[in-house]
Amino acid sequence: MTRLYQALCAGVFAVAVAGSAFALEPDELPAAGGLKDAGVRTGQQLNSRGFRSKIGQGHTNSGITALDTLDNFNGHFNAQGVDIFGNPQVIWYYNMMGNRPELGGTTTINAPIVPVDVDLRNADGSPRFVNGQPLISHVAPFIQPTLESPVFTNAKWSSSPVPTQVTDAVQRAEFFQTAKSDWHTLLKPVVKSTHTMVLTRGTYQFALNPDGTCCAFILVDAGTFTNKLFPPTEGDPRAIIGQAQAAGEMTTKDFTTLLFPNTFLFLNGDPTDCCVLGFHSFDFEVPNKAFVMNYSSWISPGLFGDAFTDVTATSHEVAEAYNDPLVSFDSVHNITPWWEGPNGVCQDNLETGDVIEGLPNATFPTKMPNGFTYHPQNEALLPWFAREQYSSAIDGAYSYPNEDVLTALSPPQKANCAP
Repeated sequence: MTRLYQALCAGVFAVAVAGSAFALEPDELPAAGGLKDAGVRTGQQLNSRGFRSKIGQGHTNSGITALDTLDNFNGHFNAQGVDIFGNPQVIWYYNMMGNRPELGGTTTINAPIVPVDVDLRNADGSPRFVNGQPLISHVAPFIQPTLESPVFTNAKWSSSPVPTQVTDAVQRAEFFQTAKSDWHTLLKPVVKSTHTMVLTRGTYQFALNPDGTCCAFILVDAGTFTNKLFPPTEGDPRAIIGQAQAAGEMTTKDFTTLLFPNTFLFLNGDPTDCCVLGFHSFDFEVPNKAFVMNYSSWISPGLFGDAFTDVTATSHEVAEAYNDPLVSFDSVHNITPWWEGPNGVCQDNLETGDVIEGLPNATFPTKMPNGFTYHPQNEALLPWFAREQYSSAIDGAYSYPNEDVLTALSPPQKANCAP
């Protein structure tokens, strides 16, 4: 697939969700086994206008200055590899969220959480009812659990002398030898008003909860979803991001999470080509605005196995956005030597979660003060992409928080991991 849309299959997980006692609608899936053969995927994507520039800024201390966006910094590493055309390349540039680790200090980034309900309508746009119940899936039950997760709440980690958020801990592990002891990149979450994505019949499938209410999960056509999410122009009320921009809930200085309730995407108009659980990207608005964001779904227990659940998708997308907030937008930054993860994924970008997703030990169970055990995803660290024979990360590791997930580098790869 192109860089504009990457959602690579990384594993299959069994489903263990209780079934419904009601008769099924033609576009209704049984909750029990409805996702049995679904491949868990994440993606990165730009908005529908496919913004690209070639500013070629390379390694500048100030980060990418061509865009009005959140705090970011640039760096580079040297490694033997080939570019997308198979040409040899040695110097690779990256762009990350926050400020340079060797400068120290704390960068606090406003992190709006925009909750999104999903309203499933008839083909003519009228409200739809099944078993006398409206087909509206509410995200409200999942907002507070997300806030109390290690993505947004501090916990203890070996990479930090003080409790911190999991993605900050990953970044500190990544730059363990160069970062000052007080270096942190933290999210300041603020819950915004709930918005509603309206979908018409033919663009979605659904499974009901055991009591007949909506919904155990929803599958949505990816093209329809992104058109409903990204505005054609800034503040356009027809799109969820446009509504948030118009309300001042989402600015260029923020990193926004658009949180959905068990809402997963299918590709190519085929519900069996499923499931994308989240992606990170940015909404580009003329002349030079970049609203950095991620869509991620809360994942209720049992849908994709015992481990891949709750905030796995959110933690995956947040970690990748830290490492690649502008999604390789200039065709210079965050392109890496081609790599093949132990899960079989082949890419050439700094997507730290894609290397690990779908592996048996992909998540790091973490019990939080609320008594709930969350499942943030383990992440690949920069030295793995930089092909460092002796990793400069914490303890010489290539992954974190579980340092044993990646124990070896990817073999050298040709373009597209060709034989």
